[in-house]
Amino acid sequence: MTEQSVPMLDLGYQHREVAAAVADGFARVLETNSYILGPEATRFEQEYAEYLGVAHVLGVGNGTDALELALLAAGIGAGDEVIIPANTFVATAEAVVRVGATIVLVDCGEDYLIDLRRIPDVLTSRTRAIIPVHLYGQVVDVPAIRTIVGDDVVIVEDAAQSQGARLRGMAAGGLGDVAGTSFYPGKNLGAYGDAGGVMTNSEVIAESVRALRNHGGTVRYQHDVVGTNSRLDALQAVVLSAKLARLDEWNEQRRAVADRYRDALADRSDIHLPIVGEREAHVYHQFVVEVPERDRIFEEMTAAGIGVGVHYPTPIHQLPAFEPFGLGREGDFPVAESTAKRILSLPIYPGLTVPMQDRVLEELARAVR
Repeated sequence: MTEQSVPMLDLGYQHREVAAAVADGFARVLETNSYILGPEATRFEQEYAEYLGVAHVLGVGNGTDALELALLAAGIGAGDEVIIPANTFVATAEAVVRVGATIVLVDCGEDYLIDLRRIPDVLTSRTRAIIPVHLYGQVVDVPAIRTIVGDDVVIVEDAAQSQGARLRGMAAGGLGDVAGTSFYPGKNLGAYGDAGGVMTNSEVIAESVRALRNHGGTVRYQHDVVGTNSRLDALQAVVLSAKLARLDEWNEQRRAVADRYRDALADRSDIHLPIVGEREAHVYHQFVVEVPERDRIFEEMTAAGIGVGVHYPTPIHQLPAFEPFGLGREGDFPVAESTAKRILSLPIYPGLTVPMQDRVLEELARAVR
């Protein structure tokens, strides 16, 4: 009997759960011929704002645009310094560069999130913003960051991996001044293509994003500022509304998988498990462990039919694209640099069955041995 393969991500289960609602929504869009923004996008924006407990959600084209527009709407630009973690997806850094601001990196802690203890070391008179990244699904303590940076520094949450996570009852994406998120298909709340959102309680920031995402204006052929074209498609909004209704249920499934992984690996001294604070503050967009000889283990598990990943193999300051900016040398961010060589992401998603989880654990143990 051939052993079962386990993909790193399988969205089939989620699609089957929402297929009927999506089909109904698509029919509405096709009937009204309202494909860009429009009623379905407004509906999702309102639903997600209520879910998060924020005043405004603005649908945009993708998560990278969301961060860039959030920074622009907050007035961040040339001459401003923006603090970000060294361990993050490249989009966080790209957004800062694209608005003309200067990246300032901070190392991560053992929980892979920005190390709050290091933030005071890089604060200067030019610090205008900080982007805490809720990496792998775990919420950064944004209120604690506020006590460090004060009220004059804009906190822009990168909430692309944390839909549904809550810190002491407060939703990720509603903790800072403004937040950007991605609804890329593989996210906890994912569309059927590219999509993103900006979340804020600020009316000023919201109005700015409404104009910026739509060629600089909210009235047809009236362009008050130089904007861009980054609007949420109505078809994607339909998918997001359908999935939002199941987000908490699906996140609980992710936590259940994480619990099984933890229980099975708890006694392994050669496999480092993720450090987690409060249960609701982690929605396990990824389940990341640290292992010795990561590259060999990656290859062996892949050959055995187990989909694994590395999020992320290279810290920001070591990426070729950012060499011209002189963000740091080898050894400047030792935690991010060392963990990047050991981290391994295991499959975790709604619909991942117990037998599939067992296969992952068996092949991991076999490869580590």
